[in-house]
Parts: sequence; C-alpha cells; structure tokens
Amino acid sequence: MATEMEFTVPAEEFPLGSIFENLPGVTVELERLIPHETLTIPYFWVRGAETGEIESAFEPHAGVTDIQLVDNIEDEYLMRAKWVREYDGLLTALSATNLTVLSGIGTVDGWRFEVRGDTQEAIAEFRTHYLENNISIDISMVHALLPIQGDSFELTETQREALVLAFERGYFDTPRESSLEEIAAELDITQQSLSSRLRRGHRRLISETLITP
Repeated sequence: MATEMEFTVPAEEFPLGSIFENLPGVTVELERLIPHETLTIPYFWVRGAETGEIESAFEPHAGVTDIQLVDNIEDEYLMRAKWVREYDGLLTALSATNLTVLSGIGTVDGWRFEVRGDTQEAIAEFRTHYLENNISIDISMVHALLPIQGDSFELTETQREALVLAFERGYFDTPRESSLEEIAAELDITQQSLSSRLRRGHRRLISETLITP
C-alpha cells in the first residue's frame, strides 16, 4: 500500500541549506529532482532574497556543486545544482530507496519534507538507511493512502482534513471568508504545510476525476 511520510531535519542537514548562513531570511523550496548519469540535478526556488548575487550566497558543500541561477521573477529565484550521489546524506537516502519527494521546504529553522513510497517497506527501508548513516530526522506523520467513501481516488487523512476544513471555513468562496493563516492555526501547522496539503489534495482529486488515462 502506498504510504506517505512527513518529517523535518535541521537546516544544516540538507546541503542546499547552506544559503541560510548568508541569507537567513529566505525560503528554499524544491521544484523537482532530475536523475542524470552519476548526478542528481535538483531545481529549486529561493524566495525572499534581496540580492542578485544569489549564487554566491551558498556556502561550499561536499554534497552539491555548480549552483546556477536559471530564472527569476521579482524576488523569487529558480536555481539548479548538481548533487553528488556519492555524498552520503538525505537525498542519497531518498534516492537509494526510490521514494518520491512530494515537497521540500527549507528555512533557517529547518526543512520539512513530504515523501511517498509505493509500499510500506520502502518507507521502512528509508528509515533504516538514515538511522545507519546517522542522519538526524524527526518524523511527524506516517500515513497510508486510503480510498474515500468507496471512490477510486485516494487522499491522505491530512489532505482530506485540510480540504474539508478549508471548504467549511469558506476559503474557496469568493470573496474568501478565511485565510491560510487562520486555517493553518486551527490545524496547528505552518501555512507552508497547509498550502502543500491543499495543492497535493487538489492534484490527486483532479488526476482521478478529470483526467482520462
């Protein structure tokens, strides 16, 4: 059964977090990971920067090389880097166990990841890998993807909770009757986590109801 896991790691545990040394106010969000021969190429957004010299803001790290600016929209910068697979860190653990990274958002306070494994065994293998390599991880939630009311599409319990509460509080109304901040406070999670749950829940519902295979 497909299983999703949410966890946090300290800012310095993930090599892209080296930017927080020079720009502590920015937010970094993974866009996608592309396997390429002996490397993995992460694309990611850096938001909240006030400098055009954003490439030089990253401190040298053994896990990443060749960080380049791809594009920018006002104070949002799309970057890419080369991830050295031999570096035995978090991304290596994710790649080795074939988990899909659904979201990864980092600030100076730490990183929050949401990943999915096709089976519970894949999640267990990932946990074994990071424990053996002394990677500091704090797991906040593990949940299986479950059918809702007999339909074929699947949502996690947290995605369903976020979508239903947002609907009940009038977040989807025009004009809106509540904000992300208010709903996140009610769920006792960050606005970024709520936004991720709503986005992924919408994607799942659309893919299962509006898209023809």
